[in-house]
Amino acid sequence: MTLGKRAVAEVFGTFWLVFGGCGSAVLAANFGGEGNPLGIGLVGVSLAFGLTVMTMAYAIGHISGCHLNPAVTLGLVAGGRHPAKEAAPYIAAQVVGGLIGAGVLFVIATGNGSEIGGFATNGFATVEGAAGGSPGGYSMTAALVSEIVLTFMFLFIIMGATDKRAPAGFAPIAIGLGLTLIHLIGIPVTNLSVNPARSTGPAVFAGGAALTQLWLFWIAPIVGGVLAGILYRGMFEGPSEE
Repeated sequence: MTLGKRAVAEVFGTFWLVFGGCGSAVLAANFGGEGNPLGIGLVGVSLAFGLTVMTMAYAIGHISGCHLNPAVTLGLVAGGRHPAKEAAPYIAAQVVGGLIGAGVLFVIATGNGSEIGGFATNGFATVEGAAGGSPGGYSMTAALVSEIVLTFMFLFIIMGATDKRAPAGFAPIAIGLGLTLIHLIGIPVTNLSVNPARSTGPAVFAGGAALTQLWLFWIAPIVGGVLAGILYRGMFEGPSEE
């Protein structure tokens, strides 16, 4: 499969992650208002993000590896699972897919005349305005630590589930459920990113603090992903497994 075709697969996959995951938060989390049983809430949004990754892992995993995330791509490079020379095209494709997903969601979300609100953006601290900031008012330090640790664990799950010694065929389930759990932990802190492409798409359309705080949601996930790739490769893969 050519690099171009694999990059296109990453565009489709990241589109689905942002449109499906962020779409569930924007359109369905509080549907109907306070106390309405149709709203899916935090648990539903967490599950939606996990389902986007799991379904795409089965759909394009055999084509591009289904990274959908610059932190995953760089973590896999650090872990010896992906060639470094292909990192930039993959990351560019992921950002494009995230922007398209956020753009389509923006058109739908504004289709009833309402404001977009937070638009599923990521942030830290308490911020004035509709978009940006931490849902729970958590500090920049708390956001930084949570995004590093949760991305580390996400990449660790990916490395282990896709190890050739792991049971075949089950990796998408483990990875999807892992992302669901990570969202259950992290949504109150930062609205949960662990993915720079996922953060960039909504931030571009929401603007404000979501854009000025975007730097953290590039740096922290990449640090966590790269550390996990290095650690897994160093501790659990010897020369005979590489």
